[in-house]
Amino acid sequence: MQRRVITLAKAAPERAWLAEVASVALVQACQDARRAYKNWFGSLTGRRKGPKVRHPKPKRKRSRQSIRLTRNGFALHRERLYVAKVGDIRVEWSRSLPSVPSSVTVIREPDGRYYASFVVQREATPLPACDREVGVDLGLNSLVVTSDGEASGNPRFYRAAQRVLSRRQKGSANRARARHRVAVVHRRVRDARLDHAHKTALRLVRDNQAVYAEDLAVSGLTRTRLAKSVADAGWSQLLR
Repeated sequence: MQRRVITLAKAAPERAWLAEVASVALVQACQDARRAYKNWFGSLTGRRKGPKVRHPKPKRKRSRQSIRLTRNGFALHRERLYVAKVGDIRVEWSRSLPSVPSSVTVIREPDGRYYASFVVQREATPLPACDREVGVDLGLNSLVVTSDGEASGNPRFYRAAQRVLSRRQKGSANRARARHRVAVVHRRVRDARLDHAHKTALRLVRDNQAVYAEDLAVSGLTRTRLAKSVADAGWSQLLR
């Protein structure tokens, strides 16, 4: 299959643009598609345990885009990142890499921002043991209520920016600008929610030897009238 959709496809005039892309990214895309279909077929036949997996969907051009490159598709030149078929890219580093990366995923968000996510090896540093244990109850008014009586507020980061986009005519310049503004708002909401979940989970893990949480059917609750509030709270993300 990889030979058909990459090597032979490049020879066709209508697929000549494939030669402009790094072959490493094309190979990784084939492997991702193979894994996605394997999980789908395994879920249909019952060989794959866990929640049901849906049929793989192709990526949309206006949604989040990403490519993954292994060692022969990228390199680090001091403060710059070299990407095959692209060249050196100036990067603003959020942190130093603890080891030589084995792969990198270049991500383009819907708001136009680009990110580089590296896979590195890092030694585990266990936290010191303690004799405390705590149970947590997840809710909407208070995101987390512990068995000690401590409550963590629910910031409710979501804002209904989608209504601005719905008023714009399709294909218009105003709609394109509104789509970009909505993408920026959703990115800020997602980052703020993720940061809050990380800090809450890290505090619980550092202060306790064991954390007990109730087993919630979040996917079922997202089909009720509380779906928007449940999604905004990010229970699954916090537990993960």
